[in-house]
Amino acid sequence: MQFEKLRSFVLTKLETELPEHLSYHNVDHTVHVLENAEQLAADENVNGEELNMLKAAALLHDMGFLEVYVGHEEVSCKFARKLLPEFEYTNAQIDRICQLIMYTHLPQKPLDKTGEILCDADLYYLGTTDYTSYAENLYQEWLNIGLIKGRQEWTEKQIKFLHSHHYFTATALKKLSVTQHQNLVTLQTQEGKIKSVTGHKEFQFNDLLLLLGGVVIAGFALQGFLVPNNFFDGGMTGISLLIHEITGYPLALIILIANIPFVIMGIYVVSWRFALKTLLCIVMLGLCTYYIPYSQMTNDKLLVAIFGGFFLGLGVGLTMRAGCAMDGIEVLALYTWRRTSFTISEIILAINILIFSVAALKFGLSSALYSMLTYFTASKTVDYVIEGIEAYTGVTIISGKSDIIKERIVHELGRGITIYKGERGFLPGKFEISSEVDIIFTVITRLELRRLKNLVYAIDANAFVFANTIKEASGGIIKRRHIH
Repeated sequence: MQFEKLRSFVLTKLETELPEHLSYHNVDHTVHVLENAEQLAADENVNGEELNMLKAAALLHDMGFLEVYVGHEEVSCKFARKLLPEFEYTNAQIDRICQLIMYTHLPQKPLDKTGEILCDADLYYLGTTDYTSYAENLYQEWLNIGLIKGRQEWTEKQIKFLHSHHYFTATALKKLSVTQHQNLVTLQTQEGKIKSVTGHKEFQFNDLLLLLGGVVIAGFALQGFLVPNNFFDGGMTGISLLIHEITGYPLALIILIANIPFVIMGIYVVSWRFALKTLLCIVMLGLCTYYIPYSQMTNDKLLVAIFGGFFLGLGVGLTMRAGCAMDGIEVLALYTWRRTSFTISEIILAINILIFSVAALKFGLSSALYSMLTYFTASKTVDYVIEGIEAYTGVTIISGKSDIIKERIVHELGRGITIYKGERGFLPGKFEISSEVDIIFTVITRLELRRLKNLVYAIDANAFVFANTIKEASGGIIKRRHIH
């Protein structure tokens, strides 16, 4: 066997001949799979002949992408049978390598340890902190070849895949399972944020009432509090207020013109339905601010900042519940998020920093600071309108007394739990000491977090507990709201 010569030949061929639209299944992916396979093999004590077969299979497993996309595993085997004799592999070795390659076909069903290692190496990224960048490359690839139509379909498929996928080897389970679950929670959180901005319902009468109430209340916030006192907000609303104060042009006209490009962008980023609903929302807001004779409520700056932000957030939140975006900057954030590693919140924050900086230079630091308070109040109000006071929290618990904790969470809190198999220990000075442990994951409401922690620490004062906010939760055993 001449593996190094084979490696050089295959990587050169993949680098020069793979289609450019394969942004994920490129030569870098093959290199990573080979490296991961070698590391997992070392941890799993696979060596000798099997290690050689594993390395060759990892090197050749995606070579079929040179000719086809769907069914590339079979074509990879065809390449293997053609190439490997030239590098002194026997027929028996080639058959084994092809067997390993076919194990990577989804859904993966390896029948031996070497196959499990190759499958885990192939999907290693699912359990790493680099998941987002790898997944984005795969999204662009699928989009280019027409396997998906857009982000929503992609996100739904990824959530289902992360739910169903599990690693096979003990090493991968220990190293990657917890991070894979965290990636799943993050993806679900992002999906909840997108849904809160875009909506996925037909436009019904209840939506129209929410939309109408939202724009009337937002108009009240603008004309009753912010505009008469030279206050600003974030996003396109803040930009519109800035332009209005600088130029004196009607605010209603500025809001409409400023948001039109983002309405058009919404057609491509989300859907026609969302864009039309957003356009209707912006037009109605313009009409409210122009025709309804709102009275100035106060000139106390603190009251303006707090209550102006509250009513503006209430109006924006109601329109988001109706499935549209009153502020086009959210569409821009979605568009940018899909092409960068930044979150939607980080993108909006960067834009708002720019807005408030301009406000400080033009109207003074005091006005900008009060406007920041307005924005903070508005954003928190939006969160409560969309998520409610009982936002769900995912809690992960690692404890040597997990059996008792599991029982009490289920029977005393009435919560469902999910168990991940892990290993604890590896402390400084005692790295060689470890033990298997059940990692507990459960979903509770924010109001129940303190009670859960008290329960856990009463059993094990040294338990490791961490929580993640979940924007949307459905199914399972979660707290059911009463309908009055």
